[in-house]
Amino acid sequence: MTVDAELPAGVPGIDVPRLAAWLARELPGSGRISAIDLIAGGRSNLTYGITLDGGRRVVLRRPPLGHVLPTAHDMGREYRVLSALGRGTAVPVPAMLAFCDDEDVIGARFYLMDFVEGRVLRTREDAADITPEQARGLSDALAEALAAIHTVDVEAVGLGDFGRPSGYMERQLNRWGKQWDSSQEAVRATGATRDLPEYDRLVARLAERLPADAPARLVHGDFRLDNALARLEPRPEIAAVVDWEMSTLGDPLSDLGLTLVYWAEAADAEQLPVGATITSAPGFLTRREFAGRYADLTGFDLADLDFYVAFACFKLAVILEGIHARYLQNATVGEGFDQIGGGVPLLLERAHRTLDAGSVW
Repeated sequence: MTVDAELPAGVPGIDVPRLAAWLARELPGSGRISAIDLIAGGRSNLTYGITLDGGRRVVLRRPPLGHVLPTAHDMGREYRVLSALGRGTAVPVPAMLAFCDDEDVIGARFYLMDFVEGRVLRTREDAADITPEQARGLSDALAEALAAIHTVDVEAVGLGDFGRPSGYMERQLNRWGKQWDSSQEAVRATGATRDLPEYDRLVARLAERLPADAPARLVHGDFRLDNALARLEPRPEIAAVVDWEMSTLGDPLSDLGLTLVYWAEAADAEQLPVGATITSAPGFLTRREFAGRYADLTGFDLADLDFYVAFACFKLAVILEGIHARYLQNATVGEGFDQIGGGVPLLLERAHRTLDAGSVW
């Protein structure tokens, strides 16, 4: 690979000459970088498409720019779990290529993986060419992917020490509470103010309902349709599940709760600024149907699902507040960040409604 040849222009978060030199050392013979672009989508870790000589495509993942929440965006953990899942499990993931622990290369730790052909399905417009039958097939495939994650033999794939499942939900409540406080400090530093009194009341209610420990299982941490690459032909399938930055060992129903919060239906009165609104198109399973399909595949008891959905609302509110803080710092890359902050009070209100009803439905 010739690193002093003409290289494409840089993009935010990537030092192209340094990256080219690193590639020459770590993946000799991979070819010169001919193009690099930010892949639209993720509002947290940044994902770039890199084209090499000969047309080969690889993907680079790095943490976000600006305000980064403590303990979040660990590239080493993401690389480790994807590498483990790629060794013979039923979970569809991209093939890992290399990991870089040297922050001097592009300013942060990062990893490279193979490009996977597939579609990111997010909006109702994305459903224009999807039949109701295909939509149902995609729903089933996504439920199967989630069930596959939660039934991985973590010891067999070398992930037995990937987290501490004992006390998982309590630690999650404390962890995301600290993240919230960090984001509030970042927001105040910009001169902005936030009036969200329902947050503290929600934390207290969740603390009262913390469930007993569940068996140690792998959790994705941000599972939703638009964190997957889908294919429609020859049959609907999930080609790869991506965005594993929050994966660990813990309670699998925390994943299901978050998936249901993201899942839009045509009858919804409110729309969040994240998640795949495409699921409100004809043919997609309803939230109740998706949960039923998941229960059939795993055999898990969903009696306390209202708690997990309310907790997911809390967690997503904290995540969005962190993104909102980066937006106020002018440290986001991409579009749509001006709408993120408005999703926080909606999520807090939805959590309280779910707990008040004692049911997700």
